Amino acid sequence: MESQVIVITGASGGIGAALAQELGRKGHKLVLAARREDRLEAVAGEFGARALAVPTDMTRREDAIRLRDAALATFGQVDGWINNAGRGITRKVLDLTDEDVDAMISINLKSALYGIQAIVPHFQSRGRGVLVNVSSFLGRVPLASVRSAYSAAKAALNSLTANLRMDLRVEYPDIHVCLVMPGMVATDFARNSGDAAIPAAAAAHGSQTADEVAAQIADLFDQSITEIYTRQDQKERVRTYIEDVAAFERNLAAWQPAAR
Repeated sequence: MESQVIVITGASGGIGAALAQELGRKGHKLVLAARREDRLEAVAGEFGARALAVPTDMTRREDAIRLRDAALATFGQVDGWINNAGRGITRKVLDLTDEDVDAMISINLKSALYGIQAIVPHFQSRGRGVLVNVSSFLGRVPLASVRSAYSAAKAALNSLTANLRMDLRVEYPDIHVCLVMPGMVATDFARNSGDAAIPAAAAAHGSQTADEVAAQIADLFDQSITEIYTRQDQKERVRTYIEDVAAFERNLAAWQPAAR
């Protein structure tokens, strides 16, 4: 695979750090963004001059623009951009506050929007590029109701991604917009949730490592794929959910009460 310049947000840990390792091993140049500067520098340091660490808060539009500009100033172009920054909280719907909802929308939806609006004009000027939005299987199926606002934000990201793809499809066929929907992933993101339902859900439905998810995302730079679930059984669960929502939700009671 030809070496490309790839921006990864949320790159200081979890899936983002695993992506840096995977894409760095393949010889790509990396622009890594996250708020935790010390961890970000540690990830970037493994790749020397092929990696640039840019401390970034993706909930700030000006930071997203500064990230793009830093990538262009250092490497001259951007071939791929991965919107991976995100965070969850543990709240049932009736417990949500305005601050909870605003935070989840800002961190999981608007951060991706700012990345999109920063980089897509550059892709348009070049006539090509790969944009990857990392969402969640919870944006399609309500497997963990305590992640209510997080799941809602990811569902909005799914829709935003599809609409962007339609906007670009005719005039810019070589700009590929990809949606990635991991399920339960064994990272600090899940372990720090503070709710027993999350590890219980992982045990009931299976979890993946960050490395396993990163390997699948890295493959998107070799082929044009619209969206992927990172576990094959997720497709069947989505189909089952859509066919009979009520029956699907009744079946969740087999593990959710014990997880509370």
